[in-house]
Amino acid sequence: MIVVTTPTGTIGHQVLENVLNSGEPIRVIARDPSRLPSHMRERAEVVQGSHGNIDVVTKAFAGADSVFWLVPPNPHAESVEGAYVDFSRPACDAFKSQGVMRVVGISALGRGMPRNAGLVSASLAMDDLIASTGVSYRALTMPSFMDNMLNQIEPIKSQGMFFSPISGDRKLPTCATRDIAAVATRLLLGDSWSGQDSVPVLGPEDLSHNDMAQIMSEVLGKPVRFQQVPGEAFKATLTGRGMSEAMAQGMVDMMTAKNEGLDNAEPRTPQSTTPTSFRQWCEEVLKPAVLA
Repeated sequence: MIVVTTPTGTIGHQVLENVLNSGEPIRVIARDPSRLPSHMRERAEVVQGSHGNIDVVTKAFAGADSVFWLVPPNPHAESVEGAYVDFSRPACDAFKSQGVMRVVGISALGRGMPRNAGLVSASLAMDDLIASTGVSYRALTMPSFMDNMLNQIEPIKSQGMFFSPISGDRKLPTCATRDIAAVATRLLLGDSWSGQDSVPVLGPEDLSHNDMAQIMSEVLGKPVRFQQVPGEAFKATLTGRGMSEAMAQGMVDMMTAKNEGLDNAEPRTPQSTTPTSFRQWCEEVLKPAVLA
């Protein structure tokens, strides 16, 4: 039995689609099962509720061999640690009480970074909590997602611009969520691994935001440029959209750490290099979204 959390989310729904074709029994945890496509509801057992609730996860993890674990975004959380670590505590209790064998979790690069890195630091603390249960665990450690660019569709369409506190010349790895889902699926369907480790997912290349702007311009057939913004202005934009002070600061701290090389510390290997290039992603995902 494989349990998938966040089955309607950006990564979770791709993981679910992949494992549905495996022949393994599948169970999902969904706050709103009506958001699941009908073919998924028909082929997977659905436990309704939040996977931050002890009764829900205890029920969902009963008889489970493997769990795909992803903390859902909570822009209104009172603290970054609460959003990741406290949310995961009930699941960790259920991993132990229900005898779950393997967990594949979505985390971040940055282990060993001396400074506070906001959401990254909280993700790594979550990994430590899960590991403390003794369950076999693989933390997928990622840089920023290409798909995050979809959050800036409107300024890309209307202004031909996108924004970040990170320097336009800082070359960083970036990965597509489809590739994250593929790595997660392989681990969920495998039963030969044990122990605890991280699995970096780095995409195929390191690009700066200026590089990305050039690629986007070529794919979209119109000029797109990148504009670096001060951290405080970035934070003000986030809080202006309703994000809590703590979570907005966590985003700024994460971006500051990335600008200082957090994502560059992981050496690229053939195993950590995934196939989808930023140009391919722009052609297959960004361009249709811009034209929609």
